[in-house]
Amino acid sequence: MRNRRSIVAHLESDYQKPIRDPLWKHIYVSDAVQHLLDAQPCRQLSRIKQLGPAFLVYPGATHTRLSHSLGVFDIARRVIRRLVQLPDAPEITLDGVRAFLAAALLHDLGHFPYTHSFKELPLADHEVLTGTLVQSRPISGLLRDHMKADPQTVAAIVDTTADIAPSGEVAFFRSLLSGALDPDKLDYLNRDAYFCGVPYVVQDIDFILSRLRADGNRGIAVDVSGISAVENILFSKYLMYRAVYWHKTVRVATAMIKKAVYQPLREQVVKPDDLYGLDDDLFFVQFARRDYAAFELIRRVYDRRLHQVVWDAPFDPGNPLHRQLGGIEARHRLEEVAAERIAGRVARRVPPEWVIIDLPESISFEVDLAVWDEGRLSNYPDSDTVFSAPVVDGFTRTLRRIRIMLSPEIADAVTHPEELLES
Repeated sequence: MRNRRSIVAHLESDYQKPIRDPLWKHIYVSDAVQHLLDAQPCRQLSRIKQLGPAFLVYPGATHTRLSHSLGVFDIARRVIRRLVQLPDAPEITLDGVRAFLAAALLHDLGHFPYTHSFKELPLADHEVLTGTLVQSRPISGLLRDHMKADPQTVAAIVDTTADIAPSGEVAFFRSLLSGALDPDKLDYLNRDAYFCGVPYVVQDIDFILSRLRADGNRGIAVDVSGISAVENILFSKYLMYRAVYWHKTVRVATAMIKKAVYQPLREQVVKPDDLYGLDDDLFFVQFARRDYAAFELIRRVYDRRLHQVVWDAPFDPGNPLHRQLGGIEARHRLEEVAAERIAGRVARRVPPEWVIIDLPESISFEVDLAVWDEGRLSNYPDSDTVFSAPVVDGFTRTLRRIRIMLSPEIADAVTHPEELLES
């Protein structure tokens, strides 16, 4: 009970400084949080667009990782405030809450530029990089001296691969930060939709928070009356992938950036360390101006001179070739072969970077969440929800598509592009 009172007092009295936010109107922070926001690693987040090249399709999509991080922090504070008011409130400490709120604010500290263009590349996960930054100066000192949070605990909450768990609370706070109803998802779905002008994925955050219950095994559960709110989140996630995240033009730009980085990494022209700690502008300055063929793709994305999609088809998990294309190295080898084939057809040299085969990563709409109904907990998939296994499978199949993208110099000259996938 004493822990609960101290946590409530901390949440209600220590965060009094308002920051205006176009989505949540006001986000209240403390002087300690402001010190973190003023630190160079956090300032760098203000120079990384949350949606990378999506602004090529949605001009308003220029919001940053920093604004998103503030939104995650705000929702995380509201989630804790709701949970400690429940009769079956989880046993957490004020030190743990401070570490959790810091983790929510800093969870993207190690994020790469151009959003998810660096996925699949042989690089450290951004959560691992975040864990390192959190335990390094200046962030570690600010956490200890101002936030009164243990940097190691903050890092362990963000980086789930960390072997060291300083307290039993870490697993609980990890489940809060990354789960079916996590603050990250609740902010980015709303924020991305707001700045893209996509009106049909807005979440009722107040209602969702009011439906939360405690679940000792998975952190939180949802009251049976909140099933519709979870369905709204899942359907919103589907719509955002369909309309924004995996929009055809966004996928083209993303694939171009990915190839521009993968090829020099593969040939050891650049090293992973060269790519850590960059924002959007630094990435462009350091690589787009270098004399290396694949870096031309970065310049083309910057100038919106994009490859053209000449063929696309739904991903078929039963097709051996489609499954093979799930690996970036297999796609790269096939792109090289395809470039040679096209060169023979058009009687001119075709650089490998003019051919890209794109396949988005696997995505899941499964929910590991408990439903609280009259004192009993059940698994969300077993509840009265429309998101049955066939529906989830249908969503996934609708979204994932294989695309062949060719440089404008050769796109119109290639007939029967599907033959390029033949090994």
